[in-house]
Amino acid sequence: MAYNITEACINCGACEPECPVSVISAGSDKYVIDESGCIDCGACANVCPVDAPVPK
Repeated sequence: MAYNITEACINCGACEPECPVSVISAGSDKYVIDESGCIDCGACANVCPVDAPVPK
């Protein structure tokens, strides 16, 4: 299972530096996760102020 960032994302960037495998990047209106590399650790979800990253 991987994480996905929902439309709730406010583009704050808190999640990106927390990802241990660097699969989070800025998109045009929200951050995105490359699900093929996600290790399902939840580090992004733990720091998100709006709970945008969710398990897929």
